[in-house]
Amino acid sequence: MFADLISAIILGVIEGLTEFIPVSSTGHLIVAGHLLGFEGARASTFEIFIQLGAILAVVILFWDRFIHLFDFKKKEGFAGLRGIGLLAITSFPALALGALTYDIIKEYLFSPLTVAIGLGIGGIAILVVEKVLKKSTHGGLDSITWKDALVIGLFQILALWPGVSRSAATILSGMGRGLDRRTAAEYSFFAAVPALAAAAFYDLYKNINALQSSDILIFGVGFLVAFVSAWFAVKFFLKLISNNNLNPFGWYRILVAVLILVVLY
Repeated sequence: MFADLISAIILGVIEGLTEFIPVSSTGHLIVAGHLLGFEGARASTFEIFIQLGAILAVVILFWDRFIHLFDFKKKEGFAGLRGIGLLAITSFPALALGALTYDIIKEYLFSPLTVAIGLGIGGIAILVVEKVLKKSTHGGLDSITWKDALVIGLFQILALWPGVSRSAATILSGMGRGLDRRTAAEYSFFAAVPALAAAAFYDLYKNINALQSSDILIFGVGFLVAFVSAWFAVKFFLKLISNNNLNPFGWYRILVAVLILVVLY
């Protein structure tokens, strides 16, 4: 039990720090779980469940904007039914395909090797996008269009491959649509809520029989640690990208991919 609690704390910190930056939280959790010996169906469900802690941090940090989504008197910008519709369009492609390919992804893609591939390719993508990217044409969540939401949603499908990173896919595609980095990142945070919440609850439904009452403490600790670390990570990330590009994250991903291949293979 003590070893599992230590693993829960470590994985909770990793989840919170990496969920909303373009480095792949799932990839980091898979590799860390492998190194800690925390693997199997129970561990896999834990790694997905603690994403809810990270999501809660974003909901609280952007509480005012989330409240506006339920102000149905507003018909423009990122609010009311229009805001909910934008998130629905962004979320549907990955959720639908993820549900259809759930068993295949779990069986064949949750390994350090696939993570290394995803990290490496994603790192190169970040460097390329930053190199060829033209100046942003619009900023602010209220400027996001229906086409922006659809394109970001289609690119979010790539994140079904562990290591690619949901945040990387959504931020880069948003930037490709002309959004400035901060706006692309903030929309990525909002898009994470329906996508990750649905994935977490679906995984719990699929694997509830593999869990025991003794897992409640471990899951709770991981949830809380992920919440706290995500809170600080989001605030730091937004401050960082306000005046810097994403190249450091690209090089970091490539370095980690190489280290995984060297150490584990």
